[in-house]
Amino acid sequence: MSQSYQIFPTDAAKSHLSPTFLNNLHLKTTPIPTPGPNSVLLRIRAVSLNYRDLLIVANSPLYPVSAVPGLIPCCDGAGEIVSVGENSKWASNIGASVIVHPTHSWIDGNVSNYDFATTRGMGDIQGLLAQYVVIEDEWIVLGPKNLSFEEMASLPCAGATAVNVLSSVNVEKGTTVVTQGTGGVSCFVIQFASALGATVISTSSSAAKLAIAQKLGATHLINYNTSPSWSEDILRLTDNRGVDLVADVGGSGTIGETIKSLRQGGTACCIGFLAPPKEVDVVFDLMFKARTLKGVICFSRKMVEDMVVLVEEHDIHPPIEVYEWEDAKKAFEIYRDQKVVGKVVIKV
Repeated sequence: MSQSYQIFPTDAAKSHLSPTFLNNLHLKTTPIPTPGPNSVLLRIRAVSLNYRDLLIVANSPLYPVSAVPGLIPCCDGAGEIVSVGENSKWASNIGASVIVHPTHSWIDGNVSNYDFATTRGMGDIQGLLAQYVVIEDEWIVLGPKNLSFEEMASLPCAGATAVNVLSSVNVEKGTTVVTQGTGGVSCFVIQFASALGATVISTSSSAAKLAIAQKLGATHLINYNTSPSWSEDILRLTDNRGVDLVADVGGSGTIGETIKSLRQGGTACCIGFLAPPKEVDVVFDLMFKARTLKGVICFSRKMVEDMVVLVEEHDIHPPIEVYEWEDAKKAFEIYRDQKVVGKVVIKV
């Protein structure tokens, strides 16, 4: 038999801020599924959380797709191949450690190949917070040999998004990159960019978090609470040139400072909207400095494969906080409080 956490919405608040939103999440036992043709049965060993998972479990109207009753949440996970279906290309890889691609779309090429409606753990598309799942052959990737299952589970959404962000410019020695905060994507941008030779300038809200950013590879540190006009600090650090790339997770609340930080011809990638929103006019600062403002959504399977190579080659280990299977609800609560550096992971 297989255990899984499933969503049965009962909390009337429909908010992840509700103290009872996790009443929607129930532990269930079901038969172990059987893989069909060109698919594999995975024993999931670890799952990591994303902000979307909070909204989906809460049945929040802030998320565009509601969960059907009985939905298994979460799209980030890692496990091992237990068995395969007919004609599976993974037939000789029984026992292999693999990462699950979070969507059923975008193998390679342009972002136009991505279909939001194919993302796991939403609507009626089952996710990974289960002991056993069946996955089609093309949506798994061999995991890095240097990582545990818990570390591997933290990689897909945050790590591959970081790869997507860094693909926006040619990252090498001499490249300057700015990150915001110490969430999952920001931590991976720090680690990957510094491994590739870039100079990383990290902004965050406290000395403790900045110390962690420095351990991950950041060269320069800025506390945006004590320096709200932090673009001025960045210009000072770069001899008034500005930086090549900013990974912006704040949205409209930070985008003004982000764009002012860029060099002429620099690029800012929008990957979140965590800061309190505010009106901002960015047209002048973009146009007259030939700067690029780029929205980043998801990533291809090829980016996941590239990420695995990068993690192995540079022996990168992501910062994670791990919770046991029976403490899954506590993991959601901890993640909601946004006090964890890196990713929150549940052992399965």
